[in-house]
Amino acid sequence: MTSNKNSLDQRTFERLRRLYIIALSTIALSVIVSQILIRKHLKDQENDSRVINVAGRQRMLSQKLTKEILSLSTEGNLFERLAVKDSLKKTLSIWVTSHNALQNGSDSLGLPGTNSNIVSSMFNDLNSTFSTIKQASEDIIKQIEVSSLVSVENLSSKIEDVKENESDFLVKMDGIVNQYDLEAKDKVSWLRKLETFLMGFTLVLLLAEFLFIFWPTAKTVKKSISELIFAEKKAKKLAHNADLLSEATEKSNKELKALSHAMDETLLFARLTPDGRVLHMGKKFSKLFKLSMFNTPDSFAKVISNDEKDQEVIEEIISKNKKIGWQGEIKAANNNGDDIWLDVSMIPFNPINERSELLIIASDITKRKEGQLEIDRLTKESFEEKMNQQKIISSQIIENQEKEQNRIAKDVHDGIGQMLTGLKYNLESINIKDIDKTAVKIEHLKELTANIIKGVRTATFNLTPPELADHGIVPALTKLTQELARLTGKEILLFNKTDFNGRLDSLSEINIYRIVQEAINNAIKYADSTHIIVTLSSSEDILSIVIDDNGKGFNPSKIKKVKSGDGGMGMTFMKERIKYINGRLFLNSELRKGTRVTLNIPLKEV
Repeated sequence: MTSNKNSLDQRTFERLRRLYIIALSTIALSVIVSQILIRKHLKDQENDSRVINVAGRQRMLSQKLTKEILSLSTEGNLFERLAVKDSLKKTLSIWVTSHNALQNGSDSLGLPGTNSNIVSSMFNDLNSTFSTIKQASEDIIKQIEVSSLVSVENLSSKIEDVKENESDFLVKMDGIVNQYDLEAKDKVSWLRKLETFLMGFTLVLLLAEFLFIFWPTAKTVKKSISELIFAEKKAKKLAHNADLLSEATEKSNKELKALSHAMDETLLFARLTPDGRVLHMGKKFSKLFKLSMFNTPDSFAKVISNDEKDQEVIEEIISKNKKIGWQGEIKAANNNGDDIWLDVSMIPFNPINERSELLIIASDITKRKEGQLEIDRLTKESFEEKMNQQKIISSQIIENQEKEQNRIAKDVHDGIGQMLTGLKYNLESINIKDIDKTAVKIEHLKELTANIIKGVRTATFNLTPPELADHGIVPALTKLTQELARLTGKEILLFNKTDFNGRLDSLSEINIYRIVQEAINNAIKYADSTHIIVTLSSSEDILSIVIDDNGKGFNPSKIKKVKSGDGGMGMTFMKERIKYINGRLFLNSELRKGTRVTLNIPLKEV
């Protein structure tokens, strides 16, 4: 019977192995070939989509190029003209790069450069028009870069070249895009035919394998399984009684040995009596506490620690929780005096009904505990440092506020006060009987009164401009730049790029106003600048304000040490104010290249 069975197994499974290897290899080969063909074609399709996209973009770029060139002929503002020139230069660069990449390929744009003969011929026809527009555009840019004040008449011939060739370029480029699209559709059609063929071939292959491999194999397997089931039933019947007798004992012994070995070798494991004396300590526990041999009835607390206070804590934990169990952290020490932190689980159990024990399962968390203690120490130090820093900033703010109040009082006393005193004396000295002198003094009094009014308005403007409360941040900044430009004689301009005119809450507006005022005053007082530009722009979520000057600049690293006051109180106030309204402040400067201060304020939060 054994000989027949071995022969049956060998014969059946050898045949099954050969048949399944053949079937699966055939299917795998079919799938691999199909995937290779399809992936190759999909990669070509991906390249086609990029080519069509870039080719279509060329039409848009040529129109943009023409539009920017035409805008040069109508733009009278110097700054705007230079901006249009820079945009034209960038557009021309992209247009030329894309045109060359469509013909010769480009890795950065993902263009293969493998055009059909028809497309290549169309590009050859287009290149003369392209070259004319390119040359005319480059000449216009070059003339503006040589002299930004060049007249429109000097550019008219080049502008006419662009206008005359632009429509021809669009027509020819449109034909190229259509040809690219037509060729891509032909490839898609070919892919459909390929997929249909592969699907048909796969179905035929599966049908053949089912008829000549799987169906005959299923019959053979069914017959073999029937014979094996019959033999298995007979063998099970013979061994059933013996298995029942030994199974339970063998299983229990194996589990006990495996558990004991695993706990002894891998865990910090010990067994204690309910009063805390050690019955058994695992090898890893003994190694951790550097015990060469453990055979002592000492208490567990004395084994793992030499410190009396720690021993008392451990003994108290065992005494209070010997019936309910416990889990927590314990501080211990080895024979060398090194502190060891353990995460301990104490579990009561009864191995024999007459006796109870405590299982100790622990893990060494010394490194984690040391890291936690170090983090607590550093956190405390960091908190104290921040508090000290905040105290310094607060004291400096209060000191600066006192200085500002003293300055305002001095301005009022020395300026407006003295003028009012002069007004009083002049009024008292008028002799209405001397009409000529009275008329002269009245004229002088009018002039003095006008100066007093001007001084009052200046002081009021410096404190809180009425435009801020009445109309909002944009009118207030407009007034600020106009007044400072008039008073200092410098070019101070405000540009509202996105026509922002929204209102923010009063605290946000006054903080934004003071930051901009501080930045402009810094540029006037310390930067020796002649031009200051304030630019506003906004999106749905952000209001951005940029203050640029053409002053002497500085090294930003020298003002970043706010902790020690090296940054100056001006920068400290600006940072404190922007932080108060949840905004962000960026400072960029280079020596002899000017300074840029950027404010970003979230609109949804203010």
